[in-house]
Amino acid sequence: MELRVKHVYDDATDADGFRVLVDRLWPRGLSKERAALDLWAKDVAPSPELRRAFHHEGLAWPEFDSRYRAELAAGDGLDRLRGEVAGHPVVTLLYASHDAEHNGAVVLRDLLRGSAR
Repeated sequence: MELRVKHVYDDATDADGFRVLVDRLWPRGLSKERAALDLWAKDVAPSPELRRAFHHEGLAWPEFDSRYRAELAAGDGLDRLRGEVAGHPVVTLLYASHDAEHNGAVVLRDLLRGSAR
């Protein structure tokens, strides 16, 4: 399976394959039709507290990454997501953050690929 990460506000294309929004909050100003989602996986998004600490309180990326991985390890959301995306040749994880390199979708992609870090 090929795993991609893409900004949810970018246009959907056929090359995206199975499109999964991995944010807890719906992206502001985006219609469901334009989002063209196959799945909204809210349960794998960072907790509201962790999201606030990272986006509003200045939590550093390494600490966010570590705490987010710990949240995912403590629940079963990641395993459910693995089951949902299994069998799709291309899966695109969608995020709404302005930072393309530091967001939850990047962490999820690495975990779904089996990367320890």
